[in-house]
Amino acid sequence: MSQWEKLIDKILSGSPNLRFDDLEKALLKFGYNKYQPKGGSSHYIFRKNGVPPITIPKHGALKKAYIEAVRDIVQKYMDTEE
Repeated sequence: MSQWEKLIDKILSGSPNLRFDDLEKALLKFGYNKYQPKGGSSHYIFRKNGVPPITIPKHGALKKAYIEAVRDIVQKYMDTEE
């Protein structure tokens, strides 16, 4: 199993051990663009045409809501691949 497949499995399982870098890698792979608001904010906005943006903080442990939001995106992507 490749590292990418392991990451996808981890996201789909809703693992609480996910880090910002893991979610960032998945979102960028699925075509999202990353933006950091001006003013030194620790939150990053991921945008893709036709879908609502997702804001994720880069500091500390990720809350379950952020992981679930990315899990939903990954699940939709996986459903369209089948």
